[in-house]
Amino acid sequence: NWGLAIIVITLLLRTLILPVGVYSFRSMKKMQKIQPKLQAIKEKYKNDAQKANQETLLLLRSEKANPLSGCIPALMQLPIFVAFFSMMNSSFELYMQPFYFWIHDLSSKDPFYVFPILAGAAMFFQMRLTPTTTTDPAQAKIMSMMPLLFTVFMLSTPSGLALYMFIGSLFSIFQQLIFMKEKTT
Repeated sequence: NWGLAIIVITLLLRTLILPVGVYSFRSMKKMQKIQPKLQAIKEKYKNDAQKANQETLLLLRSEKANPLSGCIPALMQLPIFVAFFSMMNSSFELYMQPFYFWIHDLSSKDPFYVFPILAGAAMFFQMRLTPTTTTDPAQAKIMSMMPLLFTVFMLSTPSGLALYMFIGSLFSIFQQLIFMKEKTT
């Protein structure tokens, strides 16, 4: 079953990039922890941007926090996502290949939009679990809209791609739940 193959490949790929995810999660927790200090620097040097940048860099170095580390797993997954997308649209092996229940063709869109909606819901839940590293309300609002925008995008994609995104999001949720439990014990 090609759908099961997509699930297995998704889990293998996510397991391979797991060390990067661990690093990213820990760095985001550090960034969340130092947000009050960053805000204090911003307030203290609001008229001197150069000094504020210097102090911010010193704080990031001393706390060993990397503000860009949250992007690394997404950047690593982007080529995989593009490859899956192009494969789903051009692979004749997937044409008319059923998964289970209502999915009769993994290369066409989900007829009842179940996987796109599940993927969007999983992304929303995953976003709620992710440590917040911003104090800017506009940026937070934009980030909260991302699962909805991605769900709308996924409505017209092949159901195999929506399956990949749903399983990947579930993997990330379980990963974050384990990280959060590890920190509290």
